[in-house]
Amino acid sequence: MNIKDRVNSYKERLVTTRRDLHRIPELSFKEEKTSAYVADYLKREGLSVVTGVARTGVVGLLETGRPGLTLLIRADMDALPITEATGLPFASRHPGVMHACGHDGHTAMALVTATAMNALRDRINGTIKFVFQPAEEGPGGAEPMIIAGVMDNPQVDYALGCHIWPTIPEGTIGIRAGVLMAAMFRFDITITGKGGHGAMPHLCVDALETGCQVVAALQRIVSRQMDPLCPSVITVGKFEAGTAFNVIPETAVLCGTARTFDKTTWQRWPEIIETIVKGVCESMRAGYEISWEQGYPPTINDPDMADRMKRIAGEVVGVDRVVVPEKTLGGEDMAFFLERVPGCFFCLGAGNDSYAGIHNPRFGFNEQILLAGVETYCRAAIDLLGDPSPAGS
Repeated sequence: MNIKDRVNSYKERLVTTRRDLHRIPELSFKEEKTSAYVADYLKREGLSVVTGVARTGVVGLLETGRPGLTLLIRADMDALPITEATGLPFASRHPGVMHACGHDGHTAMALVTATAMNALRDRINGTIKFVFQPAEEGPGGAEPMIIAGVMDNPQVDYALGCHIWPTIPEGTIGIRAGVLMAAMFRFDITITGKGGHGAMPHLCVDALETGCQVVAALQRIVSRQMDPLCPSVITVGKFEAGTAFNVIPETAVLCGTARTFDKTTWQRWPEIIETIVKGVCESMRAGYEISWEQGYPPTINDPDMADRMKRIAGEVVGVDRVVVPEKTLGGEDMAFFLERVPGCFFCLGAGNDSYAGIHNPRFGFNEQILLAGVETYCRAAIDLLGDPSPAGS
């Protein structure tokens, strides 16, 4: 049986697994049911399994018993705080939580890849390390898993991951060498003034007005301080101030995000933002406090690995169906794995007018596309870890 036929033989299992996971979405670092499901599946396949990695992470080892390299295949498990509105018969059973970013599909693909590669283990040497990661949606589970030693014992040589991607057509695979996704940064600002009556502003320090000026000044960072050839964005997504129409508020709270493809800029965001906030607040006689969450670094695919994966993806969907996706200012903590070893984060095309996009209560995808993801993982594993019988492709 060739690779494509073997993967296709697991279609029913793949769909069932995805739907099982879709019914039990869980938020970041609360993936208890999901982790238990993943661990039970891997144990039934005969893999060595470690649970509780970085709280709810799971690692499964497929060991051939032959010396060789180690490939890490990563899937994220967490869901989003969204009330599902798909009307699907396998919709979320957890009120207010939904798999609206495809992580159920990512996990199902990695699990079925474990099944397929277990059957194909005579085609590889070394080890495949299946890493099921919590909290990709934030605050991030990749770095805690790395700190817990997931890249060691055995030492990882390559890393692969995949994301269902509605912005490229269904039936395609997207691979971009170099930067694919942006570095993320979160800031929380509390501005403190002096409250009072709306009729007597001269006796007050208006935290709301100060906050408005801070928002406006932050927007000008990108247009006046950033290289226009290096895309960046700053968004203030939350602004809370005031309790009544005639009261000048004493405090204002702003929360936002800054994103860039440039790692140096990402590391400088605290200095840049605080300079603006400090200047505005001093001019308005207000005080301020800022807290930072550095977030994820840029997601950067190794050029050689990207080229290799393009060739492999061409074997799966056809050379004309391998595309180069646009870069996005969204963030991904797969970036932490790719910082440490050569790897590739590829996109599984899901664009279809019948479905809404990611992070939408009506998000969905044609489950048929998952087969291409599994086949890509399998072919990549054989390509990277050695193929004693290439005639059986």
